[in-house]
Amino acid sequence: MDKILLIGFGSAIGGVLRYLLSTNVYKLAGHSFPYGTLVVNCIGAFLVGLIFIILLERFNGFAEQLRAFLIIGFLGGFTTFSAFSIETINLLENGELTRSMINVFASVLLCLSLTWLGILLGRQL
Repeated sequence: MDKILLIGFGSAIGGVLRYLLSTNVYKLAGHSFPYGTLVVNCIGAFLVGLIFIILLERFNGFAEQLRAFLIIGFLGGFTTFSAFSIETINLLENGELTRSMINVFASVLLCLSLTWLGILLGRQL
């Protein structure tokens, strides 16, 4: 039961922060491209790599609880594949093939690269 509460609490915090960050990114960059979701997912990808390594290598005693709160809860609520998916489909339905493909490739390449960078940084700390 404790793990479920940690996941729920982390998810609530992550979801609110996702909303606040993506809303502000859209205010700055506009709505012509899903910038908000891309920024959120890139930050989340970096953090999952960093947090995963730190938990794995430094917090053995608390790793299960911290993993539930931070990775499953917080980052699960913060990042969003569903928003990425619907925004990509919306671009396609609006005839924006190039923008939709840029979104797919940028999201995959940036998020994988940032996860790897987070892992590397976590190993250096």
